[in-house]
Amino acid sequence: MTASTTRRSIAAKTRTLRTSRTAVLAATAVAGAMLLTACGDQTNDAGTKEKDTGTKASAAPLADKLPKEILDKGVITVGSDIAYAPMEFMDENNQPAGVDVDLGKELGKVLGVEFKFQNATFDQLVLGMNNNRHDVVMSSMTDTKERQQGATEDAKGGADFVNYFKAGSAILTQKGNPKEIGGLDDLCGLTVAAQRGTANEELLKDQQKKCGDKKIKEFISDQDTDSITQLQTKRADAVITDFPVALYNELEAGGGKLFEVVGDQIDAAPYGIAVSKKNPELRDAIQAAVQKIIDDGTYGEVLKKWKAESGAIEKATVNAGQ
Repeated sequence: MTASTTRRSIAAKTRTLRTSRTAVLAATAVAGAMLLTACGDQTNDAGTKEKDTGTKASAAPLADKLPKEILDKGVITVGSDIAYAPMEFMDENNQPAGVDVDLGKELGKVLGVEFKFQNATFDQLVLGMNNNRHDVVMSSMTDTKERQQGATEDAKGGADFVNYFKAGSAILTQKGNPKEIGGLDDLCGLTVAAQRGTANEELLKDQQKKCGDKKIKEFISDQDTDSITQLQTKRADAVITDFPVALYNELEAGGGKLFEVVGDQIDAAPYGIAVSKKNPELRDAIQAAVQKIIDDGTYGEVLKKWKAESGAIEKATVNAGQ
């Protein structure tokens, strides 16, 4: 997503669409070890917890790549806007689930730590990371030059991005496409929703400039789910959202009877795990871990589970976004 981000069966739509935005693991043993250490506990139980943590890390193939403070903590905290199914969302037990959450779990296995997802507002995620509220951001965030440089409101302070997926925007309409929308130009004169701080909002505003006197009525929401609700209640004629999210809603919402994806996927770009520029060691460890799960096949298994295979990449890069 440019001044912002581009936030399933995906195979079912890839005939014309080009590539375009699990519960949380509890970390009880780690938290217990930290508490007992802070209290100066020298009991056998405390020693056992420390030993268990060390054993877990030593069994992980890439644990030695992590910064010592992360490895000692045993947790990588992950800032995420957890309202973006199928990428990240709260399941029926109010626990984080989705593509990013499952990938985080697999990354944690090879690094010997837990990826603990923390819910936050999308356009505050990078700022929160740079202010030490979480270690990384993993939230279907499109890697762009502007975000790398901190030139956008949603990326103050900038970040490095470990690329792990690729997706673009799509137009979602009511089932049957009653407004006969075929692409962006057909949005002029209609009510269109998009999430604040995303590439989808930027795409909408760029299209607005092309509409002349036939203006788009914009509905900009804080969460993508709010945009979908506007479409479902017919207060909006279309939603611009990330391609995997649009496909998920077409196939899953209301048993596949509510929504329809129209037109081609727009402006495919890499998603990135954002890491502070002050922490290149953590960035490089995560890049190695992404490549590891790509190479060993677990990455592909996660994408297949969520029918997100069309977003697969073969090489974990850093700052590949334009």
